[in-house]
Amino acid sequence: MRKALAIDIGGTKIYNTIVNENGEITGEIEKRPTPKTFEKIREAFKSIISKYENDVDIIAISTCGAVNNSNDKILGSTGNIAKGYPDMDFKSLSKKKVFVENDANAAAWAEHILGASKGMADSIMITLGTGVGGGIIINNKLFKGKNGAAGEMHFKMRTDKHRKCTCGSWDCFEAYASGSGLKHTAEELSKNPDITTYDVIDGWKNSDKLMTEIFNKWQNDILDGLIGLSNLFDPDVIVLSGSMGEFVDTEYLTEEVNKAIITTPTRVVKAQTGNYSGMIGAALLAFGEGCNG
Repeated sequence: MRKALAIDIGGTKIYNTIVNENGEITGEIEKRPTPKTFEKIREAFKSIISKYENDVDIIAISTCGAVNNSNDKILGSTGNIAKGYPDMDFKSLSKKKVFVENDANAAAWAEHILGASKGMADSIMITLGTGVGGGIIINNKLFKGKNGAAGEMHFKMRTDKHRKCTCGSWDCFEAYASGSGLKHTAEELSKNPDITTYDVIDGWKNSDKLMTEIFNKWQNDILDGLIGLSNLFDPDVIVLSGSMGEFVDTEYLTEEVNKAIITTPTRVVKAQTGNYSGMIGAALLAFGEGCNG
């Protein structure tokens, strides 16, 4: 059975492991901090790959940032990682084939093949973390757009320039639905600049009135985005993942989405493939591309 060296790189951590063509993790999961410079990131890649490349058939990389349709280059800047990272020459990292995909797209594919959207032709996955990621599956294919940048969750939620987004624009879905968005909502409603998302979640769990109000406002901001996405794509299912995704009420969101949309009914569910879905999905996508290109 073929094996992939799967690497997942984010703004703060790099993970790597071995994944077989069934999507099973068969190796130890290694973790290290993401270096602060381009050269150190490249050195980290080379170190990981040199250790394992003779034991695998392909290198599969799940990364922050949009990836081109040739799966070998990052498009544009990724603000949460070292300057120059988009210029990485991934092909030069190994004598084996190197396949690269955006982390949210990779996770969406893992859910499509093995997880909550398995057997469904059309699905959307939303990753709710510090920011918001997205992956879209249409007719059993990953939708990437003309150059590979589709699925970015930066559509407008308001028009009055109320909240600046990390992308540089105003009032994007990410600025409201993310963990950072929850923090901003908490500050606005509590008038306390020192409030944290942990304060909100702990208070909400203990039925604190203000914390529950804050949480409900954040969840309803997510709801508004899901209504728009449902009307645009008419998906079988919307999958929610990420560190903040575990707190949302999917039954509530399903009910309210279906009350509001003008398309056919959908479901909102939680992801099933876990914290390493990016590596699993990248490996599965890489195997689909083959190992000889």
